[in-house]
Amino acid sequence: MARRVLIVDDDPHIREVLTFAFAKSGVETAEAGDGEEALALIGQNPPDLVVLDINMPRMDGLEVCRRLRASGDLPILFLSSRDDELDRVLGIELGADDYVVKPFSPREVVARAQAILRRSARETVAPVAASTTPAQPLGRGGLSLDIDGWAAQWQGAEVALTVTEFTLLRTLASAPTRFFSRDELIDRLHGPGFAITDRTIDSHVRNLRRKFADVGCDSLVETRAGVGYRLGPCAPA
Repeated sequence: MARRVLIVDDDPHIREVLTFAFAKSGVETAEAGDGEEALALIGQNPPDLVVLDINMPRMDGLEVCRRLRASGDLPILFLSSRDDELDRVLGIELGADDYVVKPFSPREVVARAQAILRRSARETVAPVAASTTPAQPLGRGGLSLDIDGWAAQWQGAEVALTVTEFTLLRTLASAPTRFFSRDELIDRLHGPGFAITDRTIDSHVRNLRRKFADVGCDSLVETRAGVGYRLGPCAPA
């Protein structure tokens, strides 16, 4: 089944260019010209991913992201109309999976969207052979990760994570004694060659820490200055 992307931008030319680029990659699209229309379309028929412009009239992309994150974990790729780090970091901290700065290459937008979709639990995969062994859960302390189910739990209660947050946490949990550099984490999330600032990884880590602190875990991720991040003891606060 073809995956479907909702393109939300008040510029009809940008929507047209991205629709054409996604179609060439075999991805179906729908379009919305503002945030209110986007939320209405998502309510009627949720897409697999939203490509969301930050600066729009009536309701901007940041507010759309806030509302979507209040009700679910639909993957979001932000489009920023200017190279403003504050906008980008704020978007990530609100729960976006990635961002692209305008002017952009349509191929880059599609590539980043495809990277998110590959990590997404909504991705259609081939049937697993009966003899295949399910992925073993990962965990430490009160943390448990269901790899096949893309679910994170703290002391048995599920913690809602975005696709990127789950992938980042899974990477740390796969080698809990190892410190991962920011560059290594970027490669794990997007593959080699993607230009993303260290601040983006820092923002995702802050999101993870906040979400787990809210449910009683204040030792999820450790930081070593000049080195990177590793999984913490995941002990109750």
